[in-house]
Amino acid sequence: MTERNPFDDDAGEPGPGAELQEPRDLSAERGILASMLFDRHAIDGVTQIIKGKHYFRPAHELIHNAIVDLNAAGEIADPITVTNELNRRGELVKVGGPGYVHGLASDAIRVGNAETYAEIVRERFVARDFAKATRRATQALLEGREDPRAVIAEVQAQIAAGEAEQAEDGLHLVADSMSGTLDHLEEIATNKGRLTGVPTGFVDLDTLTQGWQGGQFIIVAGRPAMGKSTLADDFLRACSIKCGLPSVIFSLEMGRNELNMRILSAEARVGLHLMRSGNLDEDDWTRIARCMPAVSGAPLYIDDSPNLDLAQIRAKARRLKERQGLRLIVIDYLQLLGSGTSRRFESRQVEVSYISRNLKLLAKELDVPIIALAQLNRGPEQRTEKKPMVSDLRESGSLEQDADLVILLHREDAYEKESARAGEADVIVGKHRNGATATITVAAQLHYSRFVDMTRDAN
Repeated sequence: MTERNPFDDDAGEPGPGAELQEPRDLSAERGILASMLFDRHAIDGVTQIIKGKHYFRPAHELIHNAIVDLNAAGEIADPITVTNELNRRGELVKVGGPGYVHGLASDAIRVGNAETYAEIVRERFVARDFAKATRRATQALLEGREDPRAVIAEVQAQIAAGEAEQAEDGLHLVADSMSGTLDHLEEIATNKGRLTGVPTGFVDLDTLTQGWQGGQFIIVAGRPAMGKSTLADDFLRACSIKCGLPSVIFSLEMGRNELNMRILSAEARVGLHLMRSGNLDEDDWTRIARCMPAVSGAPLYIDDSPNLDLAQIRAKARRLKERQGLRLIVIDYLQLLGSGTSRRFESRQVEVSYISRNLKLLAKELDVPIIALAQLNRGPEQRTEKKPMVSDLRESGSLEQDADLVILLHREDAYEKESARAGEADVIVGKHRNGATATITVAAQLHYSRFVDMTRDAN
């Protein structure tokens, strides 16, 4: 007779008179874990859909986290290694012992169904969460112990959270979120054919770096409002709109509509402030219409999923590399990114170091340059000379160590409105592992949400 596992809850329908059970599907949960134990690609697919918190059974959450963490460290996640990892963490007894882990591996499941199972588990999680919220709300209203408006607001917030959980995975081709057509590419990337990497869009920067190289981890840092996101958009436009190379931006700060408006402003040379206010004249609309085919035809992906973490970015980037031949990854921005691991870090600085190291490893694995935007501390503002230094990186520790390039963005007119250098920006290459450092001056056309070479037509 098989011993009943204490973690096995009855997942069947409740009998007459029995209390309703919380929504769950334990068979789907086991199917996910069994798939992940046999197939690394299943881990990537599942990680995009659910996290450990989505499981009904605590034991399954612990096993899921162990598998994901082993995979993130580049180690094999199979029944033996996962059992050892759980034992190391002191969690093996909590999941029911080695027999339970090995029992999952013997489940008769179809590995290719892992993502379908994950969707089921996420749906059950959303249902459980909403059911709990409505029970709390009903009890509070019946007892009259809370303001009804506050209770209703809480339920509405739970509905919004549930919708976010059920949303698409967040990857959007620019064409999917823009209407209309475009005329032609604004220009072919500068010096195309002589570069060995992905064009940056800036002549002097391309000359210095030979473009972004596969496997590079690049930090672009600056104080708030210097234009880091705008510069990152320039890199993406040079890669995908001008050269037709697939790129993706994982945006933790801006939504895709805002990003699309910035891209249109830069490509059409229509003031971003005019787009936001709606004060567009006929000439503005003509400019936008002319550039739409190139923008909507570009292999530029935007992922503005809420609560993006390192594990999700890794899984999505691997998939884009495999399916689309991904050539450039941008993350905006690094200090907002979570690790996506169950590991507890002693401090945020240690967690950022973990994220930094793993982004470098991901760049090497995919042979794709990864550009991560980062905030600088207040160091520049406390000095007479405002130009930033690499040491001003927030939570710098490993950021400087892991990065192949550190680029610091500085605008003198951000501090001195009457500066003789108004409209100029310094792109300071403060670290270059495989080449020289330099300060490159570019024109800051922030009204068009772009930077351009100083020699380029400013109209």
